[in-house]
Amino acid sequence: MARQLYIRPIGLCASPQSEEGEAIRLGGGMVYAHRFALIQREAGKVVARERVSVSGMDAALARLPADLVEQGLAQWAGLRASHAPLQCGPRTIRLDQPQIMGILNVTPDSFSDGGKFLDDPEEARRHAGAMLEGGAALVDVGGESTRPGAPAVWEGDELKRVIPAIESLSAMGAAISVDTRRVGVMEAALNAGAHIINDVSALRHDPRALEFAAGSGVPVILMHAPGEGDDLHSNEHYVNPALDVFDWLRDRRDAAIAAGIPRERIVLDPGIGFGKSLTHSLAIINALPLYHALGQPLLLGASRKRLVGALSNEAPAHKRLGGSLAVALHGMNAGIQLLRVHDVPETVQARDIWRGLRDSALTDFSELTD
Repeated sequence: MARQLYIRPIGLCASPQSEEGEAIRLGGGMVYAHRFALIQREAGKVVARERVSVSGMDAALARLPADLVEQGLAQWAGLRASHAPLQCGPRTIRLDQPQIMGILNVTPDSFSDGGKFLDDPEEARRHAGAMLEGGAALVDVGGESTRPGAPAVWEGDELKRVIPAIESLSAMGAAISVDTRRVGVMEAALNAGAHIINDVSALRHDPRALEFAAGSGVPVILMHAPGEGDDLHSNEHYVNPALDVFDWLRDRRDAAIAAGIPRERIVLDPGIGFGKSLTHSLAIINALPLYHALGQPLLLGASRKRLVGALSNEAPAHKRLGGSLAVALHGMNAGIQLLRVHDVPETVQARDIWRGLRDSALTDFSELTD
């Protein structure tokens, strides 16, 4: 395996003036980075690591072996890239601050809501409306549970679950993503009013998916999951979880681009909890700023997941609000653009306080006084 390079931000700050201007705006958002680890890896193992400042980056990249310079330049540009808004019909979702994606599971076996919204369509509509009123920028509708051990769903059943929910949300004027791995569901969902394809298999499950997504003209979310076929949680083998996921997402991004999907329509998700132990997920969450080097908007979906329960005395899913907010705020501090959550009003409130602190930091300064 050829040597690989990674530029990992390791020093973050709330404003460039706190570093006397020597900081970059990370992913076009409200987080700034001023110190970086320049990491080289060969055959899965880290073989070199150098700490670099903003002012020293050009010289550090020039010192790299010739085959790594191009990687370094691309990642340095990716870290500093600003991202165009996502256009969802008449609604525009800006990516210069964290945006909240509400989760609407219309499945009988969701780990978080136990099928409540499938059995009662009116309750599903009320819940969706509450998420929109609570500040969700968009709602993600899913008709297939992807928890470990969940049985595969027949496409016809998935359609019966998601299409009425999407039609209802469309009537509310919502921005909608459809969480599916099947082209038949993608197509019907877009026809019913969905605007974004969110595929937990990163367009690998259905052999027609890459071609369909390229022709659809809509944004796509590509999530890391190590498994193939019906079991996305298999093949849980990592040498370095954060760097292995980086390589995988880079390859899927490149496959999507090669299939004709424009870069500006690709969002990447490291897939917290999918084929990952607690240790793996924590390593990836701690490395979130690294993934901006891929040059794409990022989505974080850790709400109520098993890592929250594992770190909070095995709290059941419906009692994981505090832990979910902690992970969401960690994502905001890493510059994540989209946060996929169950508890929308609470996360929006946390985001708004975070935003106020960030706005204040941009105008805050210290003066020497006599």
